Amino acid sequence: MTSHAASITAYWDAAAADFDEEPDHGLLAEDVRSEWARLLRAWLPSEPADVLDAGCGTGSLSLLLAADGHRVTGVDLASRMVERARRKAESAGLGARFLVGDAMRPPTGGERFGAVLARHLLWTLPDPDAALREWTSRLLPGGLLVLVEGRWCESGQSGVPYVAGAEELPWHGGVGAERLAAAVRPLVSELRVESLSGNSVLWGRPVTDERYALIARR
Repeated sequence: MTSHAASITAYWDAAAADFDEEPDHGLLAEDVRSEWARLLRAWLPSEPADVLDAGCGTGSLSLLLAADGHRVTGVDLASRMVERARRKAESAGLGARFLVGDAMRPPTGGERFGAVLARHLLWTLPDPDAALREWTSRLLPGGLLVLVEGRWCESGQSGVPYVAGAEELPWHGGVGAERLAAAVRPLVSELRVESLSGNSVLWGRPVTDERYALIARR
């Protein structure tokens, strides 16, 4: 899939314009935004920490974290997503940092983080196991890996098919909690999974597919 990098970037750049229209992307509704904020507080360190948001999109989760005092670095392959994230941060008066780059190998040099967050990203990656190893290597001792994942009824944005060759991706269509836990467990000291399928407020609507959060500590 590495040969499709340009197509993948173009796909997400094109999605940036209306990405926030999805309730759980833009977090425009107060109840949806509040529910994400509540869960992030439960999952992430209570004290301000350096947090890497891998595949940050338009930065909605990054900004919730920044509003809680975390020092956030968001990374996304799509420059238009990053542009929107930066504008949102500036408008909100928040100091989150957003970088254009490959979320599998975030361009943050030797920086280490108290937490790494990734939401709905693993299904897009050509080597998700390598990404998991990379992200855990970026954690400080005792740092948290937070993955919001699931298996989707559709793979794409608003029903638009993903790039040609996407069916070759290892976790195309998402990854179940059992499979992801098996991949993460050798990399961490502790791990838990929380189901999110029944939380209709979180998604702005009822969902019938598998959705969950995996929270692990290095």
